[in-house]
Amino acid sequence: MPETAAATGVEQKHIVYPSLLDTVRSLLSVIVIALFVLAFIVQPFRIPSESMERTLLVGDFLLVNKTIYAPAGIWHWLMPYRDVRRGDIVVFHFPLDPTDHVVKRVIGVPGDHIHLHDGVVYINGQPLQEPYAEYEASYEDNFRDQFPTLQYTDPGVDTGWWEEMRSEIRSGELIVPPGRYFVLGDNRNHSRDSRYWGFVPLPNIVGRPFIIYFSLRQKPATTVPDLPGDRLGHVDPVNSIVDFARWDRMFRIVW
Repeated sequence: MPETAAATGVEQKHIVYPSLLDTVRSLLSVIVIALFVLAFIVQPFRIPSESMERTLLVGDFLLVNKTIYAPAGIWHWLMPYRDVRRGDIVVFHFPLDPTDHVVKRVIGVPGDHIHLHDGVVYINGQPLQEPYAEYEASYEDNFRDQFPTLQYTDPGVDTGWWEEMRSEIRSGELIVPPGRYFVLGDNRNHSRDSRYWGFVPLPNIVGRPFIIYFSLRQKPATTVPDLPGDRLGHVDPVNSIVDFARWDRMFRIVW
């Protein structure tokens, strides 16, 4: 007679594979959770321009916290809600075209008195310490560097903002009205920001980037190309594959 497992003392293990229905249910659960997270908690974005360099580079992929500036409500004990602060990097709907998303740094909050002198930002009469700001070589621009000024109209300035700005200036300083924010790009000489199109309303703010999860190696438009030479280049297939991304920027916290 054949020996049973009990008789031989050997425990038989049975592998139970999930049914097709169980697999579909699990997959749907993952999809629902992912859609919930993307809809209400975080949202991915890609940096297309050089206006925030060197903080954010062209080709960086960001995750944006969409709940941080939401009204606290009954969940204040669980979610770290807070107000928009000076120095925050924010993603927002572009005031001139709400279908576009833009990323800049908050420089002025409601009630602040702002002006720029030789490109240096002054808030309420004091120079702002900006270790993140980048000043690449550029042409002289009084509107950009001596803001606000009513003596020269830059062709890139929105006409509606030009009229509004005149009413918000007191003693050469721009006063940020309630519910509005003044934002600038970190790459100060190559950024179209609040100087050119105005304040960002609070409802336009989507959230705050908190991590770079991937980064493609791309050159900004303002990079001066190298002069061509006569030397033949050696193509290394391995390095060509590895160098397509900035691996050192992956999972970098955004400040």
